[in-house]
Amino acid sequence: MGGLSFVHWLIFGGIAILVLGGGRFSNMMGDVAKGIKSFKKGMAEDDEPVREPSRIEAKKAAEPVFDRDGNRIRETEI
Repeated sequence: MGGLSFVHWLIFGGIAILVLGGGRFSNMMGDVAKGIKSFKKGMAEDDEPVREPSRIEAKKAAEPVFDRDGNRIRETEI
């Protein structure tokens, strides 16, 4: 007696369609489907591995302006 059977869900769905109207109910279900699709797409994008840039794509490290004693090695370009 504690659980809801298939018949209970059918009756509940029929009442929901009568109260909300067929068009409004289908629009609401379409919005739910769009939300699920965008969620799945977002989860798939997060699963892609982060790849390190190749040596060709990597930028050269900047040369220091000061040495470890604080003396200027080269002039900065602005």
